[in-house]
Amino acid sequence: MSKSSGGDKWLSELGYKLGQTLGEGSYSKVRVATSAKYKGPLAIKVVDRRRAPPDFIHKFLPRELSILRAIRHPNIVRVFEFIEVCNGKLYIVMEAASTDLLQLVQQLGNLPCTPEAREIFSQVVGAVRYLHDRDLVHRDLKCENVLLSADTRRAKLTDFGFGRESRGYPDLSTTYCGSAAYASPEVLLGIPYDPKKYDIWSLGVVLYVMVTGCMPFDDTHIHSMPRHQKKGVFYPEGVPALPDPCKALIAQLLQFSPASRPGVGQVAKNSWLKSGLVNKESSLRWAGGHWKLTKEYVDAALPKAKHKNMAVQTMVAGKGCDPH
Repeated sequence: MSKSSGGDKWLSELGYKLGQTLGEGSYSKVRVATSAKYKGPLAIKVVDRRRAPPDFIHKFLPRELSILRAIRHPNIVRVFEFIEVCNGKLYIVMEAASTDLLQLVQQLGNLPCTPEAREIFSQVVGAVRYLHDRDLVHRDLKCENVLLSADTRRAKLTDFGFGRESRGYPDLSTTYCGSAAYASPEVLLGIPYDPKKYDIWSLGVVLYVMVTGCMPFDDTHIHSMPRHQKKGVFYPEGVPALPDPCKALIAQLLQFSPASRPGVGQVAKNSWLKSGLVNKESSLRWAGGHWKLTKEYVDAALPKAKHKNMAVQTMVAGKGCDPH
């Protein structure tokens, strides 16, 4: 019996039916699965301890498992079960998603600033605030780690491989991890950093990518990135005009000095983000798994309209992605 079929047999006996592989690394992979125990599609992350490096086994994996067992939030991917077997493999059973934020941006070119980008970003901020309030940090916030529901309205944060406990300054970290394109200047410069302020910077990059379809800083030459980051963010030609409050928030998140960046609690209170929540509560209701316009909102907003059932299509043209 092959190693893979042996692992399949273990899961089959526990009631799981495995499907295609979604992604695969040197010592882990993620597969689609279903089970009678849980509703909806599942994703199972398979970690092969025998192939993983010691640093991962003794440092990063224990941190990730500790965090996953401790957290529960509507905008963080839910983990249902941890299964350890004698062949050295660990199976992490979690809810599956239809797509992720990076795929959505690539499909559309960029997201309309309001309401789409604002609604998704507000949910991501809520998840990060939940973590920071519990002295937990992610350290790998990026568009591909924001999973989305089939209607792209519900966001869930995933992949806590670089997560850890941190109280923030002066509790500094010296592990330089994450993705260079989303990394803060202090991380790229290799100096001890406040992990919470690292997350804040990455949030700024995520928001910028959502509304422009481009990276704010070219990561082709990592050593020169801090120099460009210090000059501040620029916007490429051809990007639709963004609301000033949105651009102001991006500028606040991408402050070169960590001390100048707001805490996630301040970000959550941002008036532009909060206005989206107020508008949603007053104009929408949750029904049948979707947000729907309330009759009161339609009647008030369109008192003279002859046709109140309208659909809006947004077409996004491709554009260059180097703002510098």
